[in-house]
Parts: sequence; structure tokens; C-alpha cells
Amino acid sequence: MTTKEYNECVDLYADNIYRFVLKHLKNSDVAKDVVQDTFAKVWVKKEGIDASKARSYFFTTAHHTLIDVVRKEKPTAKESSIDKEFSQNPLSNMDLQTQLHEALDQLPEIQRTVVLLRDYEGYGYDEIGEITDLTESQVKVYIFRARKKLQEILVSIEAILD
Repeated sequence: MTTKEYNECVDLYADNIYRFVLKHLKNSDVAKDVVQDTFAKVWVKKEGIDASKARSYFFTTAHHTLIDVVRKEKPTAKESSIDKEFSQNPLSNMDLQTQLHEALDQLPEIQRTVVLLRDYEGYGYDEIGEITDLTESQVKVYIFRARKKLQEILVSIEAILD
């Protein structure tokens, strides 16, 4: 990839990568740092990157950088404790988008990642597999499970609100 192609990719993908990372971290400063680290890592290896696959490479690098930050900054929470905390705090005044974000926060990291890449960023199963180092079948399974869990959470929210 040339310097010109790299700069074009930065212009094209910076907002999407930032949005993807921010949805995971919920902290704009840390998200900006992750995006900056992503671009720095790609810059170092730009000569060996095929420009036609740059989008996937940028998101893969962002995903790996995001995982590193999550591992360093927060201990993993058990799903049951999150569900318990979520059900103790009624969400009667939340709009649908806020409820959906709260539900996404309850998903395991990998499920949240594949759902965000598929439904928010519009990636295909094969591209998500490249980004997350999963097979296409694994991606489909994680998306199915994530959507099933989201459905359960959102239906329980609906019951609370009624």
C-alpha cells in the first residue's frame, strides 16, 4: 500500500473504526487512543498490505487493539451478574436505542463484536471471520446466539415496562 492509499483509507475508515470501538468501550478518549494505535500499527506495516484488502486489515487491527485494551482495563464480568444488575434497574424511561445499547453491553465481547460488525458496519460473514480470526460458521453461530440473547433481554425489558 502506498502512502497515498494509506491516507485515503484513513479518510474512508476512521469514522467507522471509531464508531465500532466506541460502541465497545463507551469512552471516547480511550476509543480515540485505540483508533490512533490502529493507524500507527497499520502505518508500520503499510508496505506489506494489499490496498484492496485494506478495509479488512484496518478493522482487524482495530479489533485486536480493542481486545488488548479491554483485557488490560477491565476484568471480565459474569453474564449472570450483569443480568441481575440489569433486571434490578428498571428501564422505563429509556428510548429504544438506549435499551438496545444496554442489551448489547450484556453480550459477551465476541458476540457484541460480530453483531456490531454485521448489523452496524454491514460486513459480510466472511469479512467478519477475517477480522475476528473465526470461521464463517463460527461467525454465524455467534451472531445467532447474540441475536437470541438480545431478543430475550429486549422481551424482558418489554415485560418490565408493561
